[in-house]
Amino acid sequence: MFADGRSSIFSCLAGALLALLLTACQPAPETVSAPRSVLVQAAVLAPVGGGVLTGEVRARHEVDLAFRVGGKILRRQVDSGQEIRPGQLLAELDPADLRLAASAAAAQLAAAESDLATASAERQRYAELLAKKFVSQAAFDSRDNAFNAARARLEQARSQSQLSANQAAYGALVSSFPAVVSAVLADAGQVVAAGQPVLRVARPEEKEVLVAVPESRLAEVRAAPYFNVQLWVAPQEQMRGELRELASVADPQTRTYAARIRLLAPPPSVSLGMTARVTPANEASAGVLVPLAAVGDRGEGSFVWVEKDGKLSARPVKVTAFRADGALLGAGLAAGENVVIAGINLLSEGLAVSARPAPPPAAQR
Repeated sequence: MFADGRSSIFSCLAGALLALLLTACQPAPETVSAPRSVLVQAAVLAPVGGGVLTGEVRARHEVDLAFRVGGKILRRQVDSGQEIRPGQLLAELDPADLRLAASAAAAQLAAAESDLATASAERQRYAELLAKKFVSQAAFDSRDNAFNAARARLEQARSQSQLSANQAAYGALVSSFPAVVSAVLADAGQVVAAGQPVLRVARPEEKEVLVAVPESRLAEVRAAPYFNVQLWVAPQEQMRGELRELASVADPQTRTYAARIRLLAPPPSVSLGMTARVTPANEASAGVLVPLAAVGDRGEGSFVWVEKDGKLSARPVKVTAFRADGALLGAGLAAGENVVIAGINLLSEGLAVSARPAPPPAAQR
């Protein structure tokens, strides 16, 4: 009975061992992994120079508005950034002194008119007496000179009265053209002199970008046939500009030259004060430009991951320069090839990937 039990146990162990051996000999099932998603961007030709100049959108015509007479500012009607219309009241001086001056000039005019009337009557009377030989010619000449002097004083008083009336009107600062207030230089309660700036306004008809050009790039800016302009708030909109003005003398503090790039047909979304990126255009090419994050180095030289038909391959490249807008490659890559721009240290040769286009370069920064 015990012999039958031992034989059944041995039979079970032998069957289990045989099943394990058969399972080990069978090949393991293959697991298929999904392609890894990567960000790619096409390499582009970089123009000669190609560096980005950062500037500010400004109005071509900026004017400092001031009162034509001095006095104390009674009220200011506009604030910085406000749009103004032609004929709109911007600020006003205390009119008390101006009205007193106008009243004094009017009184002097009335006195001059009275003096002229008296002198005219005296001259007429002496002319009649001279005709009857009752007075001498010298006496008549004296009355005639008094009449001429009174008439001249009347003209002087009339001009002074008109000037005082104009100065009373000068106490109101009024815009003569549509503009935008860019700066407030004086406020209510402040005493200002004639001609002292109170408001700075910009006329928005023509817009341009003010940039600072280093000395090393003057020739490039002068030779550029046009400029590519992008706004930081809307990098997808690319505008064209042309050089309107380049300073002949460097700024004593920054040692750069101020350049004004006139915008050609800017969209309505362009507002004064926006930050813009200006790139001088050039038909020649200095190489291929890729994002800085696309270039790697494992101790054997620079390389980039090139995506083609869903596969990755490492491509050795020669880096000519690292610039603010990317890495400039002199050899190893052609314009239009897709390069991976993120996570390059986690990739391997021949890896199957799913390419996803990256956002514009300006949005990446």
